[in-house]
Amino acid sequence: MCEDLHPDPSPAPGDGQGHGLGRRALFVTGAAAALTLGSVTFASGAAAADGEQETRTVRGTLPPGSPDFVYVPVEVPAGVRELKVAYTYDRPAVPSGTTGNALDIGIFDERGTDLGGKGFRGWSGGARTEFFLRADDATPGYIPGPVRPGTWHIALGPYTVAPQGLTYEMTVTLTYGDPGKAVRPKYPPERAKGRGRAWYRGDCHIHSWYSDGRRTPAEIAALARAAGLDFINSSEHNTHSAHAHWADQAGDDLLILLGEEVTTRNGHVVALGTDPGTFVDWRYRARDNRFGRYARRIRAAGGLVVPAHPHATCIGCNWKFGFGEADVVEVWNGPYTADDEVSLADWDSMLVAAVRDGRSWIPAMGSSDTHRDPDPVGTPQTVVHAEELSRQAILQGLRAGRSYVAESKSVALSFTATGGRGLHAGIGERLHVDRDEPVTVRLEVTGAPRCTVRFVTDQGVLHTSGPLAVSGSGTVEWRTTAQYAAYVRAEVRHETAAGALPGALAAFTNPIFLGR
Repeated sequence: MCEDLHPDPSPAPGDGQGHGLGRRALFVTGAAAALTLGSVTFASGAAAADGEQETRTVRGTLPPGSPDFVYVPVEVPAGVRELKVAYTYDRPAVPSGTTGNALDIGIFDERGTDLGGKGFRGWSGGARTEFFLRADDATPGYIPGPVRPGTWHIALGPYTVAPQGLTYEMTVTLTYGDPGKAVRPKYPPERAKGRGRAWYRGDCHIHSWYSDGRRTPAEIAALARAAGLDFINSSEHNTHSAHAHWADQAGDDLLILLGEEVTTRNGHVVALGTDPGTFVDWRYRARDNRFGRYARRIRAAGGLVVPAHPHATCIGCNWKFGFGEADVVEVWNGPYTADDEVSLADWDSMLVAAVRDGRSWIPAMGSSDTHRDPDPVGTPQTVVHAEELSRQAILQGLRAGRSYVAESKSVALSFTATGGRGLHAGIGERLHVDRDEPVTVRLEVTGAPRCTVRFVTDQGVLHTSGPLAVSGSGTVEWRTTAQYAAYVRAEVRHETAAGALPGALAAFTNPIFLGR
């Protein structure tokens, strides 16, 4: 595979010299390979005049079957104020059913490219064709800071490569001069005023222009408030660059959590509610057996590990790492579709296995995964019972499964189970009753006109109500025992057009467990 990489050694017009990317070394990390190419060098350094620029342009071709990451070393001299990179690549026509070219890009500074991201300075994936870094500013997706001398590495990610190969051209421009004063990041507070102990609505999977979204944080915050949300989570693809840009959008009415969508070649995971400035590396596959290390990194930073859209059909989106490290799973992602139905069924099977094996269970949640207009913010939204509107309390509620998912702020649920002697349990809790003791399950619904209510147990759907009134409000009760149902969860579904398939979800709850 490596011998088939044939960089173009010819100089670009106006360079005056050649900078071919002849292959230097191949190094292997686990089962995934990465290729390091020849260095790009600059001459001026500290002798350059203030504002002087130097540019180098390099070209290469990557064949099908290229490594996941190709690193281009850039020898950065002293005295650099700004580093800028622009790139293009070809997109030849391909036969139907064949993937075309897609080339991601990012950069690591002089601290290196080792896994763990110590040298990480930014990633834009395929969302941008150029970026810059300075002490006081950087392109969205990238981390401001001094451009220190040493060997930097531009990271190319050939996400998909056409049968004809992928030909790229990359231009690196250095601007010399006083680096200026580095900016000090400001992060949003970890607590909002809230309503004390209450149900709080949130959307934990949102993209802004700090990765491949198109909205600013201000636009997202306005849409979140309009959607009735109490909290949101910043979750940009493979970068924490947005963390320092949310503080001005937080308020007494909106808690902003910080995180990342860790976007690997074998699935995506939302690092939810991590410490400010936390970066989680994504450069591994399931076969590398490295995910556990980064799941622990998320938890060490105070966050939750949330596999996202586990049955999504886009390339690299389907979750392949298993759920042994998951704290919560994102069952519903954006407008309800067939892959969400599969995720819901798969999660329900995990509940059954947890009951059977006496293991802890994994709660479910839902998020919008919004990127740009007309993607709605808060469709769906996770409604969490928390002691207060704070980072710690919201994460505790999510981890405990004290939550339900609704398609909008209009839909509200109250779901309880009661037994004798005044015993009572809510969502995510256990009703401690004898196996044959009668249990009454009760669901109160508002905002779901003509929807059907279903009670789902470890045996499947054991009770279905008729459609709710046009007003959207109603109460459904069902009697059972712990011997008959190890757990009960509720689904509220829209009318279905035809056949036996259930309608799209309007809401669903995490389970209430029955028995001792």
